[in-house]
Amino acid sequence: MIRRINHIAIVVPDVEEALSFYQDSLGLELSHVEPNEEQGVIVAFLPAGKSEVELVEPVESDTGVARFLSKRGPGLHHICFEVDDIQTTLDRLAARGVELINREPIIGTGGKKAAFIHPHSTHGVLIELYEVTPEEPARRRERVLKWRRRLSTQRRVAIAGVRAFLRALRQSRAETVATPRKP
Repeated sequence: MIRRINHIAIVVPDVEEALSFYQDSLGLELSHVEPNEEQGVIVAFLPAGKSEVELVEPVESDTGVARFLSKRGPGLHHICFEVDDIQTTLDRLAARGVELINREPIIGTGGKKAAFIHPHSTHGVLIELYEVTPEEPARRRERVLKWRRRLSTQRRVAIAGVRAFLRALRQSRAETVATPRKP
């Protein structure tokens, strides 16, 4: 049933700030950063052995992760277990009376099948189940490429804005210098 701990997710208000601790102090290396638009978060992935630490920053205020951060502050959000067959696992848990948030798997970050178990049934810990899918590497690659394209576009827009500002500033200074002062 359970193959391994896939990841531990930690909610943070600022991924960049949190990375300074996890990279500089703990020595974990950043694998990559990926947006999850469906969840309204940005996730930084830091491999730790055969598992990962995921730093999760909410970027939309009306999401479950944002509400969690607002109510509880930064900290452990959930533990994710990788399973062989998520639907069979969910069916078995439901038959045992376990309270499931997702009765059917959803597509999670990177294209994995995912489902959550309510903390009421797990002694207070939100648990996520993952099943790796064959399309996961291609989906993850496409999401990362899409995000890189968006960042590249935003970078070009920002550079164009700075250049326009500097041109206007130079023009304003040139006009000030060209205009003689009255005594």
